[in-house]
Amino acid sequence: MESVTLDTINHYINGQKVKGKSDQVGYVYSPSTGKKIAEVPYATKEEVNEAIHFAKQAAKKWGNTSIGKRVEVLHRFRHLIVEHTEELARLIGLENGKTISDAKGEIGRGIESVDLAIGAPHILKGEHSANVGGEINAYSIKQPLGVVTCISPFNFPVMVPLAMSTMAVAVGNAMILKPSEKVPYSALFLSELWEQAGLPKGVWNVINGDKDTVQEIITHQDIEAISFVGSSKVAEIIYETGTKHHKRVNAFGGGKNHMVVMPDANLDKAVDSFIGAAYGSASQRCMAISTVMPVGEQTAETFKEKLKVKVEKLQAGSFDDEHADFGAVISREAKQSILRDIEMALEEGANMLVDGRNPDVENKEGFYLGATLLDQVKPDMKVYIEEVFGPARIVVNVETLEEAIGLINDHQYGNGVTIFTNSGRDARKFTQEIEVGMVGVNVPIPIPVGYYNFGGWKSSRYGEGQMFGPDTARFFTKTKTISERWFDQEESDELTFDFPGTKD
Repeated sequence: MESVTLDTINHYINGQKVKGKSDQVGYVYSPSTGKKIAEVPYATKEEVNEAIHFAKQAAKKWGNTSIGKRVEVLHRFRHLIVEHTEELARLIGLENGKTISDAKGEIGRGIESVDLAIGAPHILKGEHSANVGGEINAYSIKQPLGVVTCISPFNFPVMVPLAMSTMAVAVGNAMILKPSEKVPYSALFLSELWEQAGLPKGVWNVINGDKDTVQEIITHQDIEAISFVGSSKVAEIIYETGTKHHKRVNAFGGGKNHMVVMPDANLDKAVDSFIGAAYGSASQRCMAISTVMPVGEQTAETFKEKLKVKVEKLQAGSFDDEHADFGAVISREAKQSILRDIEMALEEGANMLVDGRNPDVENKEGFYLGATLLDQVKPDMKVYIEEVFGPARIVVNVETLEEAIGLINDHQYGNGVTIFTNSGRDARKFTQEIEVGMVGVNVPIPIPVGYYNFGGWKSSRYGEGQMFGPDTARFFTKTKTISERWFDQEESDELTFDFPGTKD
C-alpha cells in the first residue's frame, strides 16, 4: 500500500482551487487502512455565496453559448475521463474503499451519462405547429434554469455526480456540486478535467461541507434546482426544505431491493447473480439486492445450500488487492452500525447462515466486514424493514409469488426489484403488479442504462425528476411556449375577441 500524506482539501470556485477559510473541518479516511488521509474545511456562508455569485455570472454567458460549442466541451471531457480512468479509479478506491475493478465499472457507468449529455442538441429540440389559427404559429423552446446544485453521496464518487450534473451543464446551467465530505478527491479531480476540457470559469464549482453547508446552498435565493442522492431520511428533509424555498427538487433515497426466485428458475444463475448484486461494493449501493425471496420450501432449501457455499468463499480486501471480491465499508461508524443490525437480527430470531463479522484480512485497522447471510428473517424484523448499508444480506422465505408481491408492495421502499424465472406468465404478472420503480427479469441489478430514466417509488424518491435518462434535460430546463404572428403591411386593423383557433 502506498504511503499517503495528510492533505488539506480545497474548494473549486470560478475555475480555481480555493483554500477553505473555516475552522470547522472534517477528515477523510482511507477505508482500506483506517488511516486519516486528509482534512476538509467546511465552507462558510461567505464561501457558498461567493461560489453561487460566480456561478450566476457564468450561467448567463454559458446559457447563451451555442449548443454545439457546449457539446464540444463535453466531447473533450469524455475523452479526458477515459484517458485518466486508471488514476481516477485509484482515487475512488483510496477514499471510498471499493476495489479498482469496481471503481472502473463505476466510471464506465458515469460515462454513459456523459454520452447522453452529448446528445443534448437532439433532446433540447422543441415543438412547432404552423398556423394554429389566425395565421399564428406556435412553438416551444427549452431554456436553462441558471444555477443548480447537486449533492452527491459517498458510495459513487464519480458515477452519481456525472449522472446528476453532466446534462445540467450540457443544457446551459452552472453547477454547484457538494460531494460527500467522505470522498472529496474524486470531485476535485473531475474539476480538473472540466478545466482541461475548456469549460468556462464559474460553470462548474465544488463546495465541501456538511449539513450546515447543504442548508446554506439549498436555501440560497439564486439556486434554482436541487438534485440529491443519499439516505431517505435526508432526502425527505432536502425535498421539504428545497420546495419550501421554491426550488425544483429531486431527492433519491435508500432502498430495500428484493430478488424473487421462482421454482422454475435456473438456480445456479440466480445464485451467481445474487452474490454480485448483493455484495459488490461491500453492499454500499442503493440498488444492491439486500433480500432474496425463494418461493417454496424446496426452492429455498436448494437455493440456500448453493448460495451458502459461494458466500463463504467471498473475500474482503484492500482496494488495490486484485484478489479481493469487495473492499471495506466507508467508515468505522458504518461498520459498527452494520454490526448492531446483525446483532439485532439474531436477537429477533434470525438464523446465521454465513458469519462475516470477523473477516480474515491483512490490515485489521481497515473498516472491513465479510459477507454475512441471515436466514429465517421475518417481515416485522428491523433488518427487513430498514436498509442495511453493508454486506449483511437476508433470506425471507415465501410460499407463493402472490405472497412475495404482497410483501414487496407493502415495504416502505420501492427502488428496485428483480425476479428469476423461466415463466413468461409469472414474469408478466410480476412486472405488472409490483409497486417498485425499477424492475428486472433474470437480471441481477435492475438499474437502467444511462439513456433510460432512473428513479424509485415510495420512500426511495421525493420529487418527480429522474437522475439518468432524457428526463434530466427536462428537470434542468424550463419550457417556454411562444405564439407568433406576422402582419401584412396592408392588413386592416380589425378588433376581435376570438381565440386564434376559432378563426379560419
